[in-house]
Amino acid sequence: MDLFDYMRNNTMKKEAPLASRLRPTTLEEVVGQEHIIGKDKLLYRAIKADKLSSIIFYGPPGTGKTTLAKVIANTTSSLFTQINATSSGKKDMEAVVEEAKNNLGMYGRKTILFIDEIHRFNKSQQDYLLPFVEDGTVILIGATTENPYFEVNSALISRSIIFQLKPLVKEDVQKLIMRALEDEEKGLGVYKAVITDEALDFLSDMANGDARAALNAIELGVLTTPRSEDGRIHITIDVASECIQKRVLKYDKNGDNHYDTISAFIKSMRGSDPDAAIYYLARMLYAGEEVAFIARRIMICASEDVSNADPNALVVATSAALAVERLGMPEAQIVLAQAAAYVACAPKSNSSVSAIEAAMNVVANEKTATIPSYLRDAHYKGAAKLGHGIGYQYPHDYKNHYVKQQYLPDEIKDRKFYLPSDQGYEVKIQEYLKKLKEEDLGLS
Repeated sequence: MDLFDYMRNNTMKKEAPLASRLRPTTLEEVVGQEHIIGKDKLLYRAIKADKLSSIIFYGPPGTGKTTLAKVIANTTSSLFTQINATSSGKKDMEAVVEEAKNNLGMYGRKTILFIDEIHRFNKSQQDYLLPFVEDGTVILIGATTENPYFEVNSALISRSIIFQLKPLVKEDVQKLIMRALEDEEKGLGVYKAVITDEALDFLSDMANGDARAALNAIELGVLTTPRSEDGRIHITIDVASECIQKRVLKYDKNGDNHYDTISAFIKSMRGSDPDAAIYYLARMLYAGEEVAFIARRIMICASEDVSNADPNALVVATSAALAVERLGMPEAQIVLAQAAAYVACAPKSNSSVSAIEAAMNVVANEKTATIPSYLRDAHYKGAAKLGHGIGYQYPHDYKNHYVKQQYLPDEIKDRKFYLPSDQGYEVKIQEYLKKLKEEDLGLS
């Protein structure tokens, strides 16, 4: 490192955002994540003993993935190299691997390669690392906000230990805020700022487990708030609300939160809980989820989980899908709320699902049954000579627009696919089918 590099690094340390300056350098300074770095936990023992194998840190932004990697860098005797998958490629990895081979062969020193946002690497880029992770040329530390079981190659997963980081609890965020205000070397202690209990509670709550969001907000508050007559900077609830303005919401439209939230939304409608359905709807809308996607899921639920227990559910859901397409936000949220509430409150039946699954199973696994000749199309040329349509009884020519007639093929004539439930409108369907059966038996 020359003089210019030294000066640049010092300047960057001083000018770096608060969240970066406050990043812990030892395990003892890390706040939260006791479930993986508690003193009796595997990761804590491995870091302390400098006996790491390849690992992947998985969790939302601001939970400490990069922080833990930096702690490892400060405690290991191995060489530590960091690249970011958003700005690096295969050539960068080739250079790291080549240097790692030389260091291992010449000096007996292992290399830890930390790849931030590892899910950004494509399959071939991830595959390149496999042999070098397997033979110990490099020890991989990957960090990702996405579920690694979806986004990281299974071969890399099998060679790594997955550690899931959780959003920080409110008390942890409060501890970090106070550390920032009191630390005169790396934090904001020189400003002699104070924060009210109300503002501290608000910021730690609104950060939603994201330490970076909380620290960014408190830094903005301290740097932009004029001193009071007592010479101190006072972070009040008004200052705090201006600095964070909007709750940080963990939601990636291509990641876990997307799938988890839509899953909870659907299950809440299926479970007849309109309050939960509206809550999860609000979370999706707040995060900017596509209204057309939400509308499609409501339509599916209306058919899959309500079915004919309330046929109007699908009508409402379909109308809502059309309405949100024409309206757009913010009015579309009202339409979606109406449809979600209707589907949630409707009587439930999955009889249509059971019916089509049973029929599809027969079609897929049994010999194709022969359609009765009288049900076949009689309109094309030569159909009559083949006997198609002959003997068909037109139901509207009979009393109650019904006549007993076999519609299923002979091979499966006694099969039952649609079994209406005892919920909602399907009770009337049951009664109607029972009445037809009685007429067949001459009981009516």
